[in-house]
Amino acid sequence: MSGPIITRRATLASGLASGAALLAAPRLSAAQGQRVLKFVPQADLAVLDPVFTTAAVTTNHSAMVFDYLYGLDAKFRPHPQMVAGHTVENDGLTWTMTLREGLRFHDGEPVRARDCVASIRRWGSRDMYGQEVIARADEISAPDDRTIRFRLKKPFPGLHAALGKNGASVCPMMPERLAATEATKQVTEMVGSGPYRFLADERMAGARAAYARFEGYVPRPDGTASRAAGPKVAHFDRVEWTIIPDQATAASALLAGEVDWLEVTNNDLAPLLKRNRNLNVHVVDDLFSTIMRFNWLQPPFDKPAIRRAILGAVNQEDFMTAAYGTDPAAWEINVGYFTSDSPMASKVGLEALTSRRDLAKVKRDLQAAGYAGERVVVLQADDYPSLKGLAEVAADLLKQVGMNVEVQNGDWGTISTRRANRGPLDKGGWSVFVTGLGNTIDPGGHLGLRANGARAWFGWPDSPKLESLRQDWITAPDPAAQAALCAEMQRQAFQDVPYIPLGEYRTLTAHKNDLSGFPPGAPLFYGVRRG
Repeated sequence: MSGPIITRRATLASGLASGAALLAAPRLSAAQGQRVLKFVPQADLAVLDPVFTTAAVTTNHSAMVFDYLYGLDAKFRPHPQMVAGHTVENDGLTWTMTLREGLRFHDGEPVRARDCVASIRRWGSRDMYGQEVIARADEISAPDDRTIRFRLKKPFPGLHAALGKNGASVCPMMPERLAATEATKQVTEMVGSGPYRFLADERMAGARAAYARFEGYVPRPDGTASRAAGPKVAHFDRVEWTIIPDQATAASALLAGEVDWLEVTNNDLAPLLKRNRNLNVHVVDDLFSTIMRFNWLQPPFDKPAIRRAILGAVNQEDFMTAAYGTDPAAWEINVGYFTSDSPMASKVGLEALTSRRDLAKVKRDLQAAGYAGERVVVLQADDYPSLKGLAEVAADLLKQVGMNVEVQNGDWGTISTRRANRGPLDKGGWSVFVTGLGNTIDPGGHLGLRANGARAWFGWPDSPKLESLRQDWITAPDPAAQAALCAEMQRQAFQDVPYIPLGEYRTLTAHKNDLSGFPPGAPLFYGVRRG
C-alpha cells in the first residue's frame, strides 16, 4: 500500500518551496526580550474544551491552561498535584483531599473546593473513567474552601489515578461558573489555574494560538518532575502555536529558524532535518494505538458479523507504512487491544489479524453476514497527514471487499466534531473513521473499549460482557488477576469488534538543539527550557 507514501514524497519539494511564502506572511510579534517558544502542533486547535472533545491537540492545550488534582508520572503512577495530599478512611469509603494553599485561577480568583467539585462532576458526566467516579460516589462535596470529600458506595482504590488520568478526556479544574456548563456544550472561555494563560484575543482559527506564562502559578514545592507529576515550571514567557498542516512546509519553517519545535514530522523528512546540525530529530518514547472505529448505530456496521468479517481483510503493516513510513522502528504490528509494551497486553485472539489475509473470503463472509450494498461513509481528515494516510488505506480496503464506499473529506476540526453525530448518513452521520488513541495501557482509561451504548465514545458500542469484565478489572486484587481479565476482554473484543486495531506508532518529533527538558509522550510545555 505505497500510494500515500508516494504522494507525500511527491509533494515534499513543493511544500519546502511554499515555506518561504508562509514565513513571509504577517505574524504577531512578541515583545522584545521575552523568552518565546514557537511550536507547531500536530493539527489545528479547533476545540478548546478538553472535556467536550477527546482530540489530542486539545488535551495538549489543556495541560498548559488547566491544572489537575493529581498527575501521572512516567510510569503512570498518580501523585498529588493541586492537592497537598489525601486521607482514606472508613474501609476505603471516605476520601478527603486537601487543596494546596495559594492556588489561583487566571482571573485572580482563588481555587476553591467547590470549583473542583463542579469540575469533577462535569468531567464525570462525559468521560469513561469519570463515569465510574460518579457512579461509585454517594457524595462529592466541599465542606470548606480547601477540602474535597468523596463518600463512596464501595471502595475505589484507583480514585486518585482516575482524577489524574492522562490521554483523552482529562479532568481539568476550572471555575465553578464555567464547570456549570453542560458537558455536551463547549466551554470557550479559557480560565484555568495552570502554568500558562490562553491569549484569546490572539487566537486565529486555523493559523495561530498563543499563551503567556501565568505569574500567579505556584509549582508544587516537592516531588520530582516526571510527565504530569511533580513541580511544573514554565521557563518561557510566551508560547506560540503556529498551525502548519503540511509537514514539508513545517519542516521548512524549522530549517529556516522560524519555529523551534515540530510536534510531529515524518520519516520522509527526517533525513533532511537530521543533516542540519542545529536540529534534533528523535522518536518519542510512548507507543500510541491507531484504530478503525465503527458506528454501531447505523447500517451496515450495526451487525457484529459484518464488523468481524472486516477483521480478515486488515493488514496492519499496510496501514502503518501508509501513515508512518517504511521504517519499522517507527511502528509496531501484530498488536491487539492493549498497548503492546504494557503489562495488560495479550496475544489472545490475535489470529484474527495475523492469519493469512483472504479478501475473497471476506467478500463471502460479508454477504453471509447480510451486507446488502449499504453506503459506507468514511471520514477523512485531509489536513492531518497520518490520519489521511490511514483513511485512504481503510477506504481502499473496504472497496476491495465489495463495500459501497463514499469518502467524505474535511479538516481535522470538522471531522473530530462530526464524529459526535449519531444520525443516519443522510443527516450527516458516518460509518467509519480512523484515529489514534492514547492511554490504551489498561481498561481504566481505554476509550475504545468502553461499551456502554449511548454513553460510550463515538461509535457507541454496546457490549454488556465487555462492561462486566471491565468492572471486574477495576476491583481485581492484583496485577496477575488484572492481566487475566484483560486477556478475556481482548477475546471478547475480537467477537464484538468495537474497533479494529491498526497498529501502534511512535511519534517522530523535531526541534532545535538548544531545547531540552522534554517529558516522554505528549508535548508538555512546563519543564522544556532553552539552553
